[in-house]
Amino acid sequence: MITGIKGTRFRRAAAVTVTTGAVLAAGAFGAAPAGAVTTPTIAAAGGYVMNNGTAKTLYTKAADTKRSTGSTTKIMTAKVVLSQPNLNLDAKVTIQKAYSDYIVANTASSAHLIVGDKVTVRQLLYGLMLPSGCDAAYALADKFGSGSTRAARVKSFIGKMNTTARSLGMTNTKFDSFDGIGNGNNYSTPRDLTKLASSAMKSTTFKTVVKTKSYTAKTVTKTNSTRTMAAWTNTNTLLSSYSGTIGVKTGSGPEAKYCLVFAATRNGKTIIGTVLASTSITQRATDATKLLNYGFAR
Repeated sequence: MITGIKGTRFRRAAAVTVTTGAVLAAGAFGAAPAGAVTTPTIAAAGGYVMNNGTAKTLYTKAADTKRSTGSTTKIMTAKVVLSQPNLNLDAKVTIQKAYSDYIVANTASSAHLIVGDKVTVRQLLYGLMLPSGCDAAYALADKFGSGSTRAARVKSFIGKMNTTARSLGMTNTKFDSFDGIGNGNNYSTPRDLTKLASSAMKSTTFKTVVKTKSYTAKTVTKTNSTRTMAAWTNTNTLLSSYSGTIGVKTGSGPEAKYCLVFAATRNGKTIIGTVLASTSITQRATDATKLLNYGFAR
């Protein structure tokens, strides 16, 4: 049990001088070695944690079981956008009525984008990742998909999401939506989502967006005046509660329950992971905190 723990040789040498009776009396044979870390128990149905620098697996719980992902899907939405060739983050997108109608029809989380406003791609990424705006997701899918109709563009964009998943080796993942409001075939696993987040975090833009606690967008109205939007607040509470947190994305839904893809850096070491199907907003943060502490102690 103590192989690989720093200082092991010294403890072994010291143990030689201790009598067998003393060792037995101290219960040493039944105790965890000094410096051992207890594997945490989480409420989430699935979990996975890795060292982002070495890709070493640190924790698994049903890590390859397919589950609904909720809005953690939007990590892939952002990645596909940021992977576009010659991407102009300052390009403007006009908000369509279809996006707001979609929000109303699905009672979806929203960035409260105003129909007719011109919003930059950069602003849409903040609206996507902080308040988890499904209207922002729709706008991005419509902008970066290919086709002569909106339905065709959205289908094309979701195709790009699945192509990217395959290229990343996400073998237990499928997307059928641009935002996590799936049509019965939108799923991933803790391991796959962690793999995705690790890749997405290589983008400086993505990294900047997901560690931002609050963002106020200034959009351009139909009359070319400037609208200052109400501030978007990041739904990832770890940014305030866990020192060193650098992202990544929350998710929830009737089937998905409460999900969180998380990452933190301390002393030059980055731990990244996922919990799926936790029991509440508070509990998913508690689960992630336990796993981060465990990861940093390993």
